[in-house]
This record gives sequence, structure tokens and C-alpha cells, in this order.
Amino acid sequence: MTVLADPAPARILIVEDEPKLAALLADYLRAAGHEAECVADGREVMAAYAARRHDLILLDLMLPGVDGLTLCRELRATSPVPILMLTARADEADRLLGLELGADDYIAKNPFSPREVVARVKAVLRRTRPAAAAETPLQVDDAGLRASWLGRDLELTPIEFRLLRLLAGSPGRVYARAQLLDQVHEDGRSVTDRAVDSHVKNLRRKLEAAGAGDCIRSVYGVGYRYELG
Repeated sequence: MTVLADPAPARILIVEDEPKLAALLADYLRAAGHEAECVADGREVMAAYAARRHDLILLDLMLPGVDGLTLCRELRATSPVPILMLTARADEADRLLGLELGADDYIAKNPFSPREVVARVKAVLRRTRPAAAAETPLQVDDAGLRASWLGRDLELTPIEFRLLRLLAGSPGRVYARAQLLDQVHEDGRSVTDRAVDSHVKNLRRKLEAAGAGDCIRSVYGVGYRYELG
């Protein structure tokens, strides 16, 4: 698989009311070359972002003042800034709501890996800064409903093609099964989550056979995301 260049250094706003965790995240992000600013109170977020226009926001769900879901809604109403939600909540409804409100990814604190956070940040920055990434080995021809990996044609069904186009169009973004269901059958017929899983399984098999590896990742309890490499 083609190795992509790291994205350029970014200004990252960490919205987290646990001081030790915020400091840990800031240390790891700075070690990766980014600028990191920490805010502990939800009421300070909009002013901080307005003043410095960060390139990405790590947003805790449970905050004093204003909660993370409300902030996600307010930020998304006025800005396309990438948002990665951090939370100790394991409830699937919270994860889905965060994604539906416009969060680009959802990271659970338990278990928590700062290295995974840095990797997710890198993936989202690659998607939002396409000029910083090398040319993708995946080619998608919308007009011909065809796709190829490193020049090797993928024999996809129309449903598999639509799923791949959606996932690969936003690398690093998590799509809930409910969002993918809309892409499975254009005629709006009723389908189940299991049908989406079956189509993704077949799509993965064809990508792996072409040498793409495991580029479509499962996100437990939510759905799937496409990884650039």
C-alpha cells in the first residue's frame, strides 16, 4: 500500500476538563509536530476557536458549562473544522448522535490510547488537507461506475461501488450503518444492518485480493471508516 506523507503541522484545540488527560494529549500532539491549546470549560470553546481558528478540535462529550454535543452542533453550524469527539460514554446512541451532528470521528476514553488519538488526528488532517497527501492508489470512475487499485480493476456490484465511493471519499471519517443504509439501495427499499455488513465484507474481500489490505475498518458499535494507509 502506498505510504502517505504526514500532514503539515496543525493548530489543535483540546477541549477536556481532566487536566492530566488534556496535558497528556497536548504532549503527544506536540511531539507529533502540532500546536496544542487546552480548554477545560465548554463556555470558552466558541471564543477560543473564533480567536485562533484551529485546524482541528478534540472535543470531550461531558464538559462543565456547555456539553460536547451542543458544542459540536454549534461549531458545525458555522464551520467545517474537523471535530474528533472524546468520551467515556459507551452508549451507542451517544456515538451515533455525535456523528449525526457532524463529528468526523469518535474516540472512546476507556480503553484510551494517546497514540491512537494522534493517528486519528493524522488521518482526519490528511482528508481535510488533500494537498499534503500523496496520490491515492485507489481510482474511482463515477461515470463508468468503475474502481481500480494500483491500476487493477475491482469487479464491484453497483452497491459495493456506491459504498466504496462514499467511504473512500472521506478517509478517516466514521460512517454509521444507518448512513450507509441510504447508499445500499437507491430505490429506498427496507434493508437491515446485516445487509450492510454483508456488502462491506464482500467489498473488503475484493480490495484485499487487489492488494489494498485492510483499508475498510470496523468501528465497534457504530459502522465503518476508510483508512488511507
